[in-house]
Amino acid sequence: MFKYNSGFDSEFQTEALPNALPPFGNNPQVCPYNLYAEQLSGTAFTVPRKENRRTWMYRTQPSVLHNPFEEVEGGSLSHGPFTRSNGYQISPNQLRWNPLPLPSCSETFVSGLTTIAGEGDPKCKSGLAVHMYTCNRSMINEAMYNSDGDYLIVPETGTLIVQTELGYLEVPPKFICVIPRGIVFKVNVEGGCRGYVLEVFKGHFDLPDLGPIGSNGLANARDFEYPIAAYDEVENVEGKTKEEKYNWKLINKFGGLMFSTERCGTPFNVVAWHGNYSPYRYNLEKFCCINSVTFDHPDPSIYTVLTCKGDDVGTATADFVIFPERWMVMENTFRPPWYHRNCMSEFMGMIWGKYDAKEGFQAGGASLHSCMTPHGPDYKTFKGASECELKPHKFDKGLAFMFETNVILNISKKALAAEHRDVNYFKCWEGIPNAFQGKKGKEGGDGGEEGENKKRKIGP
Repeated sequence: MFKYNSGFDSEFQTEALPNALPPFGNNPQVCPYNLYAEQLSGTAFTVPRKENRRTWMYRTQPSVLHNPFEEVEGGSLSHGPFTRSNGYQISPNQLRWNPLPLPSCSETFVSGLTTIAGEGDPKCKSGLAVHMYTCNRSMINEAMYNSDGDYLIVPETGTLIVQTELGYLEVPPKFICVIPRGIVFKVNVEGGCRGYVLEVFKGHFDLPDLGPIGSNGLANARDFEYPIAAYDEVENVEGKTKEEKYNWKLINKFGGLMFSTERCGTPFNVVAWHGNYSPYRYNLEKFCCINSVTFDHPDPSIYTVLTCKGDDVGTATADFVIFPERWMVMENTFRPPWYHRNCMSEFMGMIWGKYDAKEGFQAGGASLHSCMTPHGPDYKTFKGASECELKPHKFDKGLAFMFETNVILNISKKALAAEHRDVNYFKCWEGIPNAFQGKKGKEGGDGGEEGENKKRKIGP
């Protein structure tokens, strides 16, 4: 439907009209077509060049043409502080939600955002938040930008047509898109849509280092697609009143609060741009999966698509991980994910199909296993994987993903009390037997270490 440039974190130049970009330099005295030069900085001016992100836009009118912002109600979108007094609490329990119901009334992408959990403070540019969205109405004469961080959007139901200042992105299920801090966007939909959003308050998403994997594999840089310049036709406002001229609603998420204003004409008026700070999309089916070909189930970090690096080397503020179709050929190995306790927190979602570690995890649902909370396969999965014939097997029954973070997430009390929360999730592990067989096997008795200690009079 749309054309794209490709190459992760590349320097692009694109123009919707011929010769709309200055032939050299960034802000000439007079720009081609009498456009206005405007820079958008995604990093501080003086960060190292290899990390510096900025884009020069050439617009029919600059972004300053808007009325003063006023604070508005954020609905189910909340960004802290993530405290008990503000409707959040921590929980060490295993948590799971069934799919968030599709909207029964008219909702846009912005009004349909619901915060599930978060930690940190966007005003200090630290931490992250996890949201879900449901929507069924396009944003008409309405746009948004996020001053607090980057959005990583994961559709589960319905295709999003994301119009941004820098061009269009079509984002169906099995794709993701990233909208960096400050980029103005609107979302058009047809019918009911549902999905997940990871918001990071500090830094930007990068490709993970490959280490001994080498120079290729996982998400390849060439498969990330960036928009080409496109702009709305500028409306003639001569003879109109100020109220008629300021006919667009602009929403700004700023410091954890929502603000709104009216602006003069469309914000999608960028005729040309160049730079390396831009929204992008990625097709998850192009992920080059790495797996064991001898024995053992590797750590899930081998499925990392994007990472937002933290302050400590090797520890992420957030990782985006998928569990794609893949061959399972490991010998003498329990092939599903093993039982686990993790210093990180794991929020999981299901894009389609079923998860290979347990039953009841539905597409459009979610789960949260926080720091050091035990989790793993249910007994039916464990028993089946322990007894099955270990022949080469292709898992092609679903696509799950994980937002993994080094922080303990505060959970919205609304999410904990939601009707679609599976309050019996913990019961999926009930019935796991103690199948331990000591030295005397099934006969029981004083077999094993306890029996040996009794014989030797060791211990109480």
